[in-house]
Amino acid sequence: MLTTPSNPCDAGKPPAVNDAVRRDVTVVIAAWRAAATIGRAVASALAQPEAAEVVVVDDASNDDGATLAAARAADDGSGRLSVMALEFNSGPAHARNVAIRASKATWITVLDSDDFMEPGRLAKLMALTDAGYDLIADDLKQVEEGADIATARPMWFDPGQEQSIDISLSFFINGLIPKRGRMRRELGFIKPLMRRTFLERHALSYEASMRLGEDFDLYARVLLNGGKMRLAPWTGYMSVMRRNSLSLNHSRADILGFEASKDRLLASGKLSPEEARLVRKLRANTHSRVVWIDVMAAVKGGKVFRAGALMLKNPRQAPHVVRKLGLLALDRVRGGKR
Repeated sequence: MLTTPSNPCDAGKPPAVNDAVRRDVTVVIAAWRAAATIGRAVASALAQPEAAEVVVVDDASNDDGATLAAARAADDGSGRLSVMALEFNSGPAHARNVAIRASKATWITVLDSDDFMEPGRLAKLMALTDAGYDLIADDLKQVEEGADIATARPMWFDPGQEQSIDISLSFFINGLIPKRGRMRRELGFIKPLMRRTFLERHALSYEASMRLGEDFDLYARVLLNGGKMRLAPWTGYMSVMRRNSLSLNHSRADILGFEASKDRLLASGKLSPEEARLVRKLRANTHSRVVWIDVMAAVKGGKVFRAGALMLKNPRQAPHVVRKLGLLALDRVRGGKR
């Protein structure tokens, strides 16, 4: 099992009322059937002295109140925790929007209900808030569910790399495009501090209809509207990789929603030629996942000619589909030989 976050204060006690701590951050936690992990997430957020409020929104878990009870049980009595429940399940994007509208702090950050923050994370990010940035993020460490925390590895920065970097829209988009021989480093997974006034000035919020890539979509639109983004080495965000996580299981509709976000960027009229090229490339990669789903449905249904027609209709995605079919066939052959 993962170890619980350690006490955030060297002295073993919460900061006193008169301590010079800028409590300027709203921590947003959208939860769905997260009774097993939400308590750890809430406790780690409340343990950050810079958290002015921690807002949990239960996205209609329908688990007999288990998620709500676990969230409330982690309250530290400081009056900073708010727990809300939605009547209908609408996805994390809508739940986050509800939390943001119900909060007031200058900076907003998202914490997934199965993740947690190590002590000191927000303090280190807050050190950059006067430098003119609108998104201030750190790398995250990924650890498998149930694994020792010592096995966690950063997603972006190499060991010993300590220099923060500014992120342009082109750099941000390019990070999501798979490349052979390069580990995928998606900046859409990061959980930055977001400047509330910037979001409000440009009427930016999560696209409520999206259940895949909603973080990427919002960050991209911040950058598209002139927002400045800084990425620092890891300061304390722990991303727990669960085998049954919603982020690993997406429907065709979810992927189409992600594809539509690229269309909106292209239709904005604000992209440079290079940015537009990268968005189109990313869109083609996203569409290959839709084609793969359709081809596999045809193959499983015995409609071989339809599968072939789908690949002919989508020539840019055909090599990707053929490669995946080959790998699938190879796995089956190897499985048969064991």
